[in-house]
Amino acid sequence: MEWGYGNMKIGIDISQIVYGTGVSKYTKNLVDALLEIDQKNEYVLFGGSLRKIGELQKYHPAKSTLKVFPLSPTMADFLWNRLHKFPIENFVGKIDVFHASDWTQPPAREATLVTTIHDLVPILFPDSSHPKIVAAHQRRLTWVKKEADMIIAVSEATKKDIIEHLGIPEQKIAVVYEASDSSVKKMGEVAIGELKKKYQLPKEYLLTVGVNPRKNIDRIIQAVAKIKDGPPLVVVGRRWAKAVRSTSTGQGKVIHLGHIGDDREFSTILSGASALVYASLYEGFGLPILDAFTCEVPVVTSNLSSMAEIAKNAAVLVNPYEIDDIEKGIEEALDKRKDLIKKGLMRVKQFSWEKAARETLNVYEEVVRK
Repeated sequence: MEWGYGNMKIGIDISQIVYGTGVSKYTKNLVDALLEIDQKNEYVLFGGSLRKIGELQKYHPAKSTLKVFPLSPTMADFLWNRLHKFPIENFVGKIDVFHASDWTQPPAREATLVTTIHDLVPILFPDSSHPKIVAAHQRRLTWVKKEADMIIAVSEATKKDIIEHLGIPEQKIAVVYEASDSSVKKMGEVAIGELKKKYQLPKEYLLTVGVNPRKNIDRIIQAVAKIKDGPPLVVVGRRWAKAVRSTSTGQGKVIHLGHIGDDREFSTILSGASALVYASLYEGFGLPILDAFTCEVPVVTSNLSSMAEIAKNAAVLVNPYEIDDIEKGIEEALDKRKDLIKKGLMRVKQFSWEKAARETLNVYEEVVRK
């Protein structure tokens, strides 16, 4: 790849890769793809952690310099979002561009600043996260608005939210889509059978991901309960501590599996589902939609926010505020299963981490030129 500006020294905050979140997967997949395709520029990876510092030190891909510091998320928030002192160059040395994480926005002495905004949950749904987390994100977004030279939004819907709620001009925002995580893949019948036995899952089940009120879990449960002789709902999410807990909900049944941290196990649970019901009230991107397409599972998702944008005609779109509409959407997805799987496989091919990396490199070049 030829750069008009010349070779760049690019700093990226990778602190979040160790936490098992969507942002963790975004960060790791993006960095891996950048280092794979970019043979010209130099990369300095910054990591800050206390409890997981060993895990950060293990992630040291070739063609990069790794600089890890005993800096906890709370300390980083205090240092950069509250005090907003100590330029990032103090930690990584002289760089041309620094790509900040979605947790802190450090100042820079000379480097141009890029950051990714995944969603505006702290602004639009503050009750859906711990107050300390919401406050940290709100502080960070204040500095993003003041100092970021370019913002990467993961969807057009998120870009629209940034313009509307943060007042950031459109020309400072570039949309770069994510892709399905590289660890997610369609699993075979043997693996699915073993997993169903492990968790005592029925032959057929619906799947939903996330138990946060923003994920619309109560309406989804009610919709599933209304389907006569329909499959039960399996819920994957952090809220329930026990490995499995089942509860009756009228005619339906809900099986709570808690958090599934193993990527292979998550792929297997998803691959075995009759449909993914992802009728969330708000998403910055909606990665489980692409994961389901990859695993050849039909999707029911919301007709608003980024979800309709990512799914397009490859999923059944429903009004997430209407229980009856979610119910009808599930029935339609089960009825049109083969057609939706085919459309999903076509749709997911339009997203890749290589494409995301190339478009992110274009952003770096643009800000450095300016």
